[in-house]
Amino acid sequence: MPTTVRALSVGMIALVAMAGVQAPVFAQTAPAAADDQSRTIADLQRQIDELKAVVEQLQAAQPAPAAPAIVAAQTVPVPQAEPASPVVLAQAELAPIQVAAADAPKRKAWYDKLSLRGYTQMRMNQIVSGDATAPAGISRLRTIGDGDVRADNNFSFRRMRLVLQGDLNEYVSVYFQPDFAATVSNQSVGERRGGTVSLRDMYADVFPTGDKSFRVRLGQSKVPYGWENLQSSSNRLALDRTDGINSAAPGERDLGIVAYYTPPQVQKIWDRLSQDGQKLFGNYGAFGVGAFNGQGLNRTETDDNLMTVALATWPFELEGLGLEGQVFELGGSVMRNRIRPEVRTGGVSAISYKDNRAGVHAVLYPQPFGLQAEWNWGTGPEFDPATGQIEERPITGGYVQAMGRVKESPLGPFYPFARWQYYRGGFKGAVNAPRLETEELELGLEFLPTPALEITATYGFASRKEADERRLGQAEGQILRVQAQWNY
Repeated sequence: MPTTVRALSVGMIALVAMAGVQAPVFAQTAPAAADDQSRTIADLQRQIDELKAVVEQLQAAQPAPAAPAIVAAQTVPVPQAEPASPVVLAQAELAPIQVAAADAPKRKAWYDKLSLRGYTQMRMNQIVSGDATAPAGISRLRTIGDGDVRADNNFSFRRMRLVLQGDLNEYVSVYFQPDFAATVSNQSVGERRGGTVSLRDMYADVFPTGDKSFRVRLGQSKVPYGWENLQSSSNRLALDRTDGINSAAPGERDLGIVAYYTPPQVQKIWDRLSQDGQKLFGNYGAFGVGAFNGQGLNRTETDDNLMTVALATWPFELEGLGLEGQVFELGGSVMRNRIRPEVRTGGVSAISYKDNRAGVHAVLYPQPFGLQAEWNWGTGPEFDPATGQIEERPITGGYVQAMGRVKESPLGPFYPFARWQYYRGGFKGAVNAPRLETEELELGLEFLPTPALEITATYGFASRKEADERRLGQAEGQILRVQAQWNY
């Protein structure tokens, strides 16, 4: 309200009050003063009438109060009221604040729902002694886990990952992971190119009940076969997965649907181990079952068969045996599939082959000493040099790993380990499904000078058959490998 109108209104109230108070006093004066009293009252009444007229003129001259904020804040239109008194107008000015306070919470922007992280692995591989090179038809010292274990090689990027993930709401989350360190072969002059982009993961997790203990995963994700296959390469001690376990699912991933369930008591144990800094396999559920294309990572499906996979794992706390904080995990997995391997003449084989496996795993988490082992058996495609054909042959293989953990040292936490692996069987991930014959002992040490940086050094004694059906015999040698991994 303007200052002039407010002052006049106060003056009117004061005059009325004076008139009301003085009237009884005048009534008690002598009759001689009666005429003076009447004149005074008349004069006050006249002043009041004049002040009222001035106030009405000023109010009439003011523009009608607009209420855009009120209309915007309300969800339904409100009819225009008659010009209100100053007190009503003052209350109306507060209405938008009261209505806005009752509005629904602001929706989160996309960048509040999603997070971005990643890691990079840079390696140096050196064949110290042995069959780094060999004549045509003879196996050279190579590995299926890292194509840069070869002659005339220095530094290489093994992985360069970015992960975009987050909860879209309480029922759906998303996970997207490309790799910027993939390699492409078969160039125009046979040159091998690195630093290309490859899709690793792209899936949505659906929580039908809103309870994250049960989820249905849709898209391209890891195949739940083998404890080591599910463990992230950013978290694993050894630089590469073993031939016996990884040959079941080269690249570890496929396109399909899988359901996971983790009982609360199991999740509680895994959470405690994770907070303690143990290297877990990742929460893929204590129980998992899924169906996938079955042809392999980033490969076009070539038949109507589905690969079905199931996994079960359970951690047991050993405090009842007097082993404070110790956890022993035991489980197994099965795979049933048919696959058409790539063939040397181009395309895939005309027929599909059985690709069935079963495996077991056991992990004693290092506190400070631990053990880890896996083994699997089955039937899969394998090239037979005698017939020149791919046939269904038995497979067997796995590994045993001993490991220690020192939580504090001048260099930061470090993990010494030793791993022996063995495998005999076909490798469906290579052209013509060549037979692998692998036996290797690897000694290693990982230390973390800072959580953002991990340094791993290994020295291996290997006997391997190269994953090429055109090369025969065993290659032997010793390999020194060093990796720097930075996390962000």
